[in-house]
Amino acid sequence: MSTSDRRRMIVGISGASGVIYGIRTLEILHQLGYETHLVMTKSAQITLAHETNTKVAALARIASVVHRIDDIGASISSGSFKTMGMIIAPCSIRTLSEIATGVTSTLLTRAADVVLKERRRLVLLARETPLHLGHLRSMTRLAEMGAIIMPPVPAFYAKFETIDDMVNHTVGRALDLFDIDCKLVKRWGEPGPDQSRGNAGTSPGVITPIGVRS
Repeated sequence: MSTSDRRRMIVGISGASGVIYGIRTLEILHQLGYETHLVMTKSAQITLAHETNTKVAALARIASVVHRIDDIGASISSGSFKTMGMIIAPCSIRTLSEIATGVTSTLLTRAADVVLKERRRLVLLARETPLHLGHLRSMTRLAEMGAIIMPPVPAFYAKFETIDDMVNHTVGRALDLFDIDCKLVKRWGEPGPDQSRGNAGTSPGVITPIGVRS
């Protein structure tokens, strides 16, 4: 895989609550210089309006490429289009279940299916609770297929002061799974981002969320 391939990521956003996880993922990857391919469901656009003041056009400005949800001929629908993988943040149970069965009806689930068949990294920030047996069986099937199921569970040892801190930590841990260190994770047994900077201000490589708006 070439250098450009290693810095190309697919970001999916489904209609589950927690759209901020997808927004923050795009922000971080944008600031780190990664090529991002964004695909959102129509439900995700509705959730975006309910949960944030951010417009779809604002996300389009920080994504390298935006794909229509119905564009089955898009580059990310083919395994020959090489990427380092895909993250779906948040991932609804409907999206998760489609991927688990391989019966994909949108570009979002088709792209995820391609990532799995090409043996690339697929990380799903599954947002649902409580879970019934059907949900758990779908998750088990996906884990057996090679996907990583990562519910956005906060790590309270980090002693978050704000919701942003909590979101940053979760997204940072998700990006860890792609070997991307965004310098926002407070790691157990190590100095946190603030302590490692000392009094010198923001150190090189430390991400400051840009808070996209309309």
